[in-house]
Amino acid sequence: MQKDWIYVGLTSLFELFWIFGFNAAYSWWHWVIIVSLIALDFHFLSKACENLPTGTVYAIFAGIGTIGTTLMDIFIFDGEFNAVKGIFMFILVLGVIGLKLADNSSDYDDKKGANA
Repeated sequence: MQKDWIYVGLTSLFELFWIFGFNAAYSWWHWVIIVSLIALDFHFLSKACENLPTGTVYAIFAGIGTIGTTLMDIFIFDGEFNAVKGIFMFILVLGVIGLKLADNSSDYDDKKGANA
């Protein structure tokens, strides 16, 4: 189970790498690297979904990608941060936490029902 969460971390990290590559690529061989990163990213995503709930994995993947992209825009590409971005990032984090808690709750209910 621990290994599955490592795949979630890797797919989230590699998503940020290839998104950064979209902004930094200027030669054909950069695009070869980006396509390779995307393929590796989707491999990690599929491995993470083998034993973890797909909805939770995708929510974490998308949440980290969205927040990471926004932070890259602000800190690396001199983008602006405003209250509206902050509010929606906070809502996104709450949604990911809520999905994780809901998955844990259904796992608990399944185990409780099996013991009855």
